[in-house]
Order: sequence, then structure tokens, then C-alpha cells
Amino acid sequence: MSDTLKTPTFTTLAQTTRGDWEGVLEHWGPYMAALPDRVLRHLKLLGGDFGGYPVDRLEHCLQTATRAYRDGRDEEYVVCALLHDIGDQLAPANHAEHAATMLKPYVSDANHWMVQHHGIFQGYYFFHHLGLDRDMREQFRGHPHFEYTAQFCHLYDQVAFDPNYDSMPLEAFEPMLRRVLSRPPGPLVAE
Repeated sequence: MSDTLKTPTFTTLAQTTRGDWEGVLEHWGPYMAALPDRVLRHLKLLGGDFGGYPVDRLEHCLQTATRAYRDGRDEEYVVCALLHDIGDQLAPANHAEHAATMLKPYVSDANHWMVQHHGIFQGYYFFHHLGLDRDMREQFRGHPHFEYTAQFCHLYDQVAFDPNYDSMPLEAFEPMLRRVLSRPPGPLVAE
């Protein structure tokens, strides 16, 4: 706690005062400024986690982002490609939703939708091997971002398991990630 701030005395939110919230908001800026550092630390946790794949989850994310970058995609898209599977460790059953929720305040509707739905769209390439419907993505046919998301999975995500691919290092993406996550976020309270 900062030496310039008084120690909060509330134990419930109902007890707070405007002064309490001024103190909380004073900490908000530095906390938000450190978001890219926290995201990078979490992304690094994917390293060494192979889960039966030929590359670990971090390398998969690096390959996906590298392919998008080398294809000329804009910075926001590349950051979405980098972070699309960041939820694998904490939310394996809904990793796409986890990543999309994290990115929503900072990215376009199209990129948010793409990250949120990439898990179902990616299933086109393997769901049938698991006894699932590979065409599960068809429930979204007609959505304005359907083709955009299908293209992401086809061009960048489903091909990013090559142990011989020359991926860019995480450090190359760090400035992009910092710029995207330093944009003023949307509302403090999610819809």
C-alpha cells in the first residue's frame, strides 16, 4: 500500500465512502499498467505443457501469431492470435471464452468473436475423430464473423503444430501486446 494513502477501514463495500474509492482508483492506474506483465507471465506458463501435441501450448500460440504476422495481419489480430489459447491451463473446458473475456475491452467485435468461437470452429478439423460433429460451427453460419473466424482457424490455428516451424520469439510480440492492452478499456463492468 502506498505511504500516501490512508489504510482503508471498510470491511464491506456497503461501508465504503467516496474517499475509499478515490484511494482504490489511485491504485487502478498502476494495476492496469502492469496488465501486460501479468499476461506475459501467464502466457509463459504454457511453455512445456504439451498435452499430447507435437509442440507445447506456448509454441502453438507463437506459431499462430507468427503466421498471422507474416501474413500481414494487423497488430490487434496478431495479439489475438498470440493469446487465443491463454485460457488452456485455467479453463481447459472453455479456454476460448476465457481468452475472449480477457481481450474484450481491448479489441474489435470481430476479433473478440473470433477468439470466443475459435474452439468450435477449430473442431472442424478434428471433432469427427472424437465422435463429435465436426460441423458444429454451422450453428453460426450467417453470422457476420463466421468466415473471418473460419479463416483464422484454417490459415493460422490448425496449422500451428509444426515442431520445425521458425516461430518468432515471445519478445517480438511483447511491444504489440503492450500497445493493445494499454488501450483504454471499455466499461469497468462487463455487459
